[in-house]
Amino acid sequence: MPKLKSHSGAKKRFLRTAGGKFKHQRAGRRHLLAPSSGQHKQFMRTKNCLNTTEGKIIAKYLPYA
Repeated sequence: MPKLKSHSGAKKRFLRTAGGKFKHQRAGRRHLLAPSSGQHKQFMRTKNCLNTTEGKIIAKYLPYA
């Protein structure tokens, strides 16, 4: 059986943890950050994990992750 290709967009955005969940960076950190509070920007710096439903979808995109 041939190898499966990984989704190149998902490779750049998601990282599988040891527990099998997927980490990702929060959205909204590119521009227009001046009106945001420091507390909000600090929260946006933290990594987040996908829920199990979305994780199953990403697992299909990254078969060898």
